[in-house]
Amino acid sequence: MPDAMIQVNDVYKIYKMGKMEVKALRGVSVEIQAGEFVAIMGPSGSGKSTFMNLIGCLDKPSKGSYKLDGIEAASLNDNQLADIRNRKIGFVFQTFNLLARTSALRNVELPMLYSNTKNREQVAKRALEMVGLAERMGHKPNELSGGQQQRVAIARALVNDPPVIFGDEPTGNLDSRTSEEIMDIFQKLHASGKTVVLVTHEEDIAEHAERIIRFKDGKVVSDEKVTKRRIAAEELAAMAIPADDAE
Repeated sequence: MPDAMIQVNDVYKIYKMGKMEVKALRGVSVEIQAGEFVAIMGPSGSGKSTFMNLIGCLDKPSKGSYKLDGIEAASLNDNQLADIRNRKIGFVFQTFNLLARTSALRNVELPMLYSNTKNREQVAKRALEMVGLAERMGHKPNELSGGQQQRVAIARALVNDPPVIFGDEPTGNLDSRTSEEIMDIFQKLHASGKTVVLVTHEEDIAEHAERIIRFKDGKVVSDEKVTKRRIAAEELAAMAIPADDAE
């Protein structure tokens, strides 16, 4: 049987603050198979953000093993981690992280500068078309709505065709309808074969995933399948029905 896309085995993350040690993760073990859609939840200080940084190769565990697509990431140096992030992972953040003075098209091209991709502009255009922004490629972030900026961020995450997409509170700054539009994109990416891992505080957003892993005090306290999954396309269709016509 092939390795899981994400394999975390007995991982600890310990931060030293003077003479004190803070254990942000305490013996966490998680497996996420290729093609799964998983939501990560937990209160502030639960360890979920530390976990996301670790599986996103933005940090390394103090103890334990982490494999991404069969590669032992815990033993890699900073340059190797940067390389695996660029090839294997697409990131989508709550605050979009777009360059303010740069067009949507040029923002989407950025990850390809580090991978020496040919035909960068054509690849970036296709990604923006995929998220419904064909008519906004030349616009700067301040000329776009929050939802459009997040679509640019998703397009940027896709241009190197990574097998894994990480979303860190990607709907946190958006209204309900725009959040459903963004979740519709994530569900379509999942349907296309991407592994999607989403950190969220919102239960209704987590219910768009197939599985919810909950953290508390640096440990996994539950890991369950979503029994009644929310389908964004259905939610959007329901929102389009005038209130007088709804039964």
